[in-house]
Amino acid sequence: MAIDMQYFADMEAKIPHGKVRTRFAPSPTGYMHVGNLRTALYTWLIARNAGGTFILRIEDTDQGRLVEGATEVIYRTLAECGLTHDEGPDVGGPVAPYIQSERRDTYGKYAELLVERGHAYYCFCEKTESEEDSGEFDRADDPCRSMTLEEAKAKVAAGCPYVIRQRIPHEGTTTFHDASFGDITVENSTLDDQVLLKRDGLPTYNFANVIDDHLMGITHVVRGSEYLSSAPKYNLLYEAFGWEVPTYVHCSPVMRDAQNKMSKRHGDPSYEDLRTAGYLTDAILNYVALLGWSPRGERAEQEFFALSELAEAFELSGISKSPAIFDIEKLTYFNANYIRAMSAEAFHAAAAPYIRQAVKNEAYSTEAIAALLQARCEKLTDIPEKIDFFDATGEYDAELFTNKKSKTDAAVSLDMLQKVEPKLAALPDWTQESIHALLVGFAEELGVKNATLMWPVRIAAAGRAVTPGGAVEICHILGRDETLARIRKGIEKLS
Repeated sequence: MAIDMQYFADMEAKIPHGKVRTRFAPSPTGYMHVGNLRTALYTWLIARNAGGTFILRIEDTDQGRLVEGATEVIYRTLAECGLTHDEGPDVGGPVAPYIQSERRDTYGKYAELLVERGHAYYCFCEKTESEEDSGEFDRADDPCRSMTLEEAKAKVAAGCPYVIRQRIPHEGTTTFHDASFGDITVENSTLDDQVLLKRDGLPTYNFANVIDDHLMGITHVVRGSEYLSSAPKYNLLYEAFGWEVPTYVHCSPVMRDAQNKMSKRHGDPSYEDLRTAGYLTDAILNYVALLGWSPRGERAEQEFFALSELAEAFELSGISKSPAIFDIEKLTYFNANYIRAMSAEAFHAAAAPYIRQAVKNEAYSTEAIAALLQARCEKLTDIPEKIDFFDATGEYDAELFTNKKSKTDAAVSLDMLQKVEPKLAALPDWTQESIHALLVGFAEELGVKNATLMWPVRIAAAGRAVTPGGAVEICHILGRDETLARIRKGIEKLS
């Protein structure tokens, strides 16, 4: 049966041209690991920097590895990170569909076109997928490679199961260019005749990528450096079809340490794990952007970037060939800075759920507690353990009242609490300002340092040596009745 060339002409006519087009093409096989997030981010930044189009494509042809709910994780992560896509399964676009399993017929037609042109062949050999994946199968010529097209078509017509393999030239070399690694040349004799179309009619990852990238008008392909070895075969496919090769951007891996790549299998965190661990999305994105890329020019020394600033600054020349080591302490440093820089309202919105984990009593204001915490936590998950004293002090050691710097011991603290209790009880207005004025004024009246009075009040109110906020803020949040009750408990403990 003759090939319908009009089909291919119609497909070509749909391809958008004239501006940068990039794609993030994850497989829905689990969570968004850090390397995957970095690929999405760089791909988005290239498009936004050039005023181009960012596309989301779901690559689900490896049906055996699909994980239920993983596609929703992809959508949710991109949305949380602000990596909005212009085209994709949920928003449509001129080159739909954007889910590979829905493009199944397309791949078959292009594979058959390659067969007709002599750049691919039908293979009827029994080779297991594990043999293919390991590369350990016999490197001698596939016997089906020398079969005539007529013989092969007869076997296909007879119902013989087959795959379609790429016909790699035996002689010569293939050179491809990468934005980071430059020109790389390989001997064609070192390349295997990779499978393009599997027995189930679905394409392999490598073949589907080339077809979809061309038909979607992709100008820049961002992927991990582990795909460098596949790039020559991609180039040969582009040449076989007579298509322009996109700009390759291969990114070196994100490492756990100098020897090991990050891996979910080894307990390294995904994006969702980092969020659960109390890291802010903006801090994660900023840090991930700098894992393998550095700004140039006037921004060369800049460390903190909003997403819009990253889009302005992002240049391919800033991508490093060296692997990047993921440092959780460095991320924590970024996170702490982002927390400090938030508006009080934004920090309260982020912190409130963590505050309520520890402070169940709704009489205590989450806004007031958040104000104590913003300068004193590095991660949102630090919050609960810092403030659990608000609901109850629990048992604490009277030794806490002794503090050399504040010039307090048990006797001094008892004296201070006994004298200040009636003053606090009689305070007309229970505001932060009035509590502060009373305590400072009363310390002066007693002829002692502020700390000599404030230390025992805070220990009695909180039952711990280290607290976010001092005596004034804690007493104000607790309210008059609870503050007095805790001071009386302190007096009892010291008596």
